[in-house]
Amino acid sequence: MRTVVFLCLATVLTHAVLVFLHIAPSNAVSQRYSRQINAWVYPLFEQNWRLFAPDPDSVNRQISARTARTAADGTVQVSEWFDLTAVDKAAVEHSPFPSHTAQNELRRAWTSYLELHGGSDESPSARAVMMQKYLRNIAVARTSDHFGKAAPFIQLRVVTVPVTALRPDGTRTAQSPPKNLETRLLPWWKVTSDGN
Repeated sequence: MRTVVFLCLATVLTHAVLVFLHIAPSNAVSQRYSRQINAWVYPLFEQNWRLFAPDPDSVNRQISARTARTAADGTVQVSEWFDLTAVDKAAVEHSPFPSHTAQNELRRAWTSYLELHGGSDESPSARAVMMQKYLRNIAVARTSDHFGKAAPFIQLRVVTVPVTALRPDGTRTAQSPPKNLETRLLPWWKVTSDGN
């Protein structure tokens, strides 16, 4: 019994030290043992300081999706744009205890896609391919719920608008029509039944 308690305490202490070294400012110890620290921390225990010093978005993004399918007569049927961001906003606004997923799943998927792809939609790495599939699968799940069934092709559109400035009294300046509007149209992605 003492051995089990000792092993549990040693594991907890090791975990705490490695996570601390991961999130602490760079120092000689964390630099020297970075490979071992990262092997322990990633992917399950990743930490950052966003809880204490969040980095809020400086832009608002509206992510929409549309689907396409070939009809029996050979014509291509393209759906209307469906606002995926509005679904997230509605889930948060109408729930006294909104889930973290409802608040962040789509936004974090797009942010990660953008970090890995930049201005191009060509996936430069296996991680970029994985993030593209993740973003596509979120969109497919939500459009399937909305339209009633999955379509063989899906396309995303992201409209980015800078957050309006705050006035000294704490209110935001109104922009009509919005300035600095940026629209990014992603290519059509094939939807597979297995999500890959």
